[in-house]
Amino acid sequence: MPLPPPRESAPSDLRERVVLITGATGGLGRVLSLACARAGATVVLHGRVVRKLEALYDEIKRDGHPEPTILPLDLAKASADDFANVASALEAQLGRLDAIVHTAAMLGSLGPIEHQSFDSWLGLLRVNVAAPMGLTRALIRLLNDAPDASVVFTLDSRGQEPRAYWGGYAVTKAAVAALARDLADEWEHRARLRVNAVVPGPIRSQLRTQTHPGEDASALPLPDALVPLYLHLLAGQSKAESDVLIDARAWLVGDAAVSSLRS
Repeated sequence: MPLPPPRESAPSDLRERVVLITGATGGLGRVLSLACARAGATVVLHGRVVRKLEALYDEIKRDGHPEPTILPLDLAKASADDFANVASALEAQLGRLDAIVHTAAMLGSLGPIEHQSFDSWLGLLRVNVAAPMGLTRALIRLLNDAPDASVVFTLDSRGQEPRAYWGGYAVTKAAVAALARDLADEWEHRARLRVNAVVPGPIRSQLRTQTHPGEDASALPLPDALVPLYLHLLAGQSKAESDVLIDARAWLVGDAAVSSLRS
């Protein structure tokens, strides 16, 4: 099944599935959490601030969707044991895991390398690279047991095309792209495991406002515009069409948007 046309809200069926979304209270993470819940999934809401997680939990419950699960975890401080505990808790409480959507990210400071802190780079590496690896690694056994499992990494154009002053953010986003490529190659012959990566492009989000404070945000697409794409990667995509990197900006205007993660 090819990618859905832009802005098409084809129904996706995620009933009986468990979907973990990191950064669930962020701009993209929040709309994906709500969309997955509307599609029938039990959503595991990851975030750092409990108050925000509880508000999102209440919204999902109030709308009559399956009861979500809250996962408060500071990725800047998380250890391998923490990720192992997440896997144990999900297995004990929910009994399965069908998908991970990685949207959590740390921006850090922008500027010349000589003005950037070594310790801040370590924080960026922990949140943007080590955490997606550690969490995915800890959950592979549960994903292996699912009849059709999907892992989606959210990248950034600065990782694909690094430029001056983007520092640790660009470097770590490039590293996450490499992680997605590694997994695509490793999982090539695992028929029930799919991996994809999405470069959202400019969207109305808090991170975009931080990096482009003078920009007219009203001219940018809302994060909701990407929902059909992500839902397709979770529920509508075949194994044969997985292992791809998707340029969402191109997808939104109907241009060729897909390249192989294994090329």
